[in-house]
Amino acid sequence: MKNNNFNKKRYAFLKIGGALLMFIFILPSCTIQMKVDVSSDKKQKSGMKIVVENTEQKEHIGWWVYGEGQHIFKDEKTLEEYDMEFPNENMEELVELYFAVCEMEYFPMECKMIGHLKKELIEKQTVLIVSDFEILYIQGCGE
Repeated sequence: MKNNNFNKKRYAFLKIGGALLMFIFILPSCTIQMKVDVSSDKKQKSGMKIVVENTEQKEHIGWWVYGEGQHIFKDEKTLEEYDMEFPNENMEELVELYFAVCEMEYFPMECKMIGHLKKELIEKQTVLIVSDFEILYIQGCGE
């Protein structure tokens, strides 16, 4: 008799647990597109690279700064800084555009970036993957 009661409780627990897991994993996946990459990387001490990428395209407004070969974006709302990648752009032409507008390195250019964030969990680094952008204002030019 005790064994039968134990099995019923166990079945009820599994049923509730299964429904909860389904709710946790399936419901968010309906609204958020995510990509998780777990791969080995010999450059890192741990030898593992864990990347979480929310592939939903969002609008990010802030400042684009270029210097010493690195593109950086500072978000206007959070003031967080992200490295930037432009997979759809020719990087030489992009640098030429930056210098044509700003005329020097490390000069902030207010932009609207359309893209998504990619987080490397072990390195604690976030990268903005830019699919499109618009220059809004050039700091210091008064126009």
